[in-house]
Amino acid sequence: MSTTNDADDTAAAGTAAAGPDRNRVAGAGPVSHAIFRVARIHKLLAGQLLREVGLYPGQELLMMRLWDEGPQRQTDLVAVLDADAPTVTRSVRRLERAGFVRRSPSPTDGRVTIVEATSASMGLRQAVERIWADLERMTVADMDDDRREGVLRALGELERNLSASEEGRRGRRR
Repeated sequence: MSTTNDADDTAAAGTAAAGPDRNRVAGAGPVSHAIFRVARIHKLLAGQLLREVGLYPGQELLMMRLWDEGPQRQTDLVAVLDADAPTVTRSVRRLERAGFVRRSPSPTDGRVTIVEATSASMGLRQAVERIWADLERMTVADMDDDRREGVLRALGELERNLSASEEGRRGRRR
């Protein structure tokens, strides 16, 4: 499906690759604009792939956490996913209705809800692993190992920069 926005994004990507266009507002922050465009299309592709197995974007992250770490307090899922409580509650409820997770009260604190993956979710796990592998192939395409490692290093540096800035802003708001 091709839209005018896709054509605009392709043209913008070509412009960004050639260098910042100071006549455009996005030219004031070419790296930030490129990150926005890449994140947008990556999320779009991930959403399309996840819908094929009945998941919404973000639900696979919740499931991955449960598969990798075992049962979790729902409040811990909110923190580790960096999401708000109502969003995680909705996701858990949907996944529970689909039979992929089970919620139960904590045996030590009745106010705490424990979320765990069910055995029925193991087929979903294989699908999510395949989807993430497909998304990775689409993302890196024909990059060699050195180029992929360089991209990962650059993204790690950007993440550290942004995290430090966010923490500084949070400290000033207190």
